[in-house]
Amino acid sequence: MTTPRTDHLVLPGVLTADEAAATVRGLLAVQRADGAIPWFRGHHLDPWDHTEAAMALDAAGEHEAAERAYEWLRRHQNADGSWYAAYADGDPDAVTDRGRETNFVAYVAVGVWHHYLATGDDAFLDRMWPTVHAAVEFVLALQQPDGRIGWRREDDGTATADALLTGCSSVHHALRCALAIAEQREEAQPDWELALGTLRHAIRRHPERFLDKSRYSMDWYYPVLGGALTGAEAKARLEEGWDRFVVPGAGVRCVVPNPWVTGGESAELALTLWAVGESDRALEILQSIQHLRDAESGLYWTGLVFDDRVIWPEELTSWTAGSLLLAVAALGGDEATCAVFGGDHLPRGLDDVETDCC
Repeated sequence: MTTPRTDHLVLPGVLTADEAAATVRGLLAVQRADGAIPWFRGHHLDPWDHTEAAMALDAAGEHEAAERAYEWLRRHQNADGSWYAAYADGDPDAVTDRGRETNFVAYVAVGVWHHYLATGDDAFLDRMWPTVHAAVEFVLALQQPDGRIGWRREDDGTATADALLTGCSSVHHALRCALAIAEQREEAQPDWELALGTLRHAIRRHPERFLDKSRYSMDWYYPVLGGALTGAEAKARLEEGWDRFVVPGAGVRCVVPNPWVTGGESAELALTLWAVGESDRALEILQSIQHLRDAESGLYWTGLVFDDRVIWPEELTSWTAGSLLLAVAALGGDEATCAVFGGDHLPRGLDDVETDCC
């Protein structure tokens, strides 16, 4: 295996060039020959985390490996536009959860747009457009009249109307990326714009429409990371939850009141802080989780029970490393990553029009 070129991923107190290269090699070692990226070898693959890891590979310049990850999604998409929630070790013939989760399915649009911005590969975008289109149509079939999107369709076809704020915020981001792809291809999707607008309105103005998961840090920062909350509104939300979820010098809690910080949530919060112009605090968060780095593999442990300083669970997850690399890439000015998570040029949807249901 060659040494990845990762000078652009150097960040003081977080990654040296050699450490970044080791992390990328660690991700490449997890990826299967067919392009699948499970959590770690022998564990399951879910489509969201698979895509997050692929985006990290693109941020590191490993475009061929990232494209193989997207080709895996294209080849194994279900006829209804979805993917299953879990595949054993990324084996498409070994499905372990046959539910289809809307935020998992939608996220392909974020990855495809990121890869296109990183490579400028029009042929790739043309090839993946039917996959993105089908995925978005699957997701929007579960949107309710009040804007929220049901979080899952069961294998028997049963759809739930219950919606998750974190999941819907991620879908909001994905719909913006899908609209950017459609615009690039000059294929207008007015129904998607309307769907995005009603979803954004629900996230911004009607928290009661979502299941109460306010104990989880993702419900705190994801409306900002997904682009539904911006400006002063976004900063106010982050300040409101800061003391509940951030453990100084240790990272970000997954859920209160548990004394457990996690690398994925910490890196995502850092990316969120960068997006609202708080780069100094983003850097501090990334520096605070270096206790999760495994020097041998270059990967990161999922979390730490900080009361006892015990690593738990003992698993080095591809998505934890992926989220950290994406946060570092944004702080380092990687153009594709900044465009996708900064959102300056992503469509916002037709959310200026109030409807009776809202």
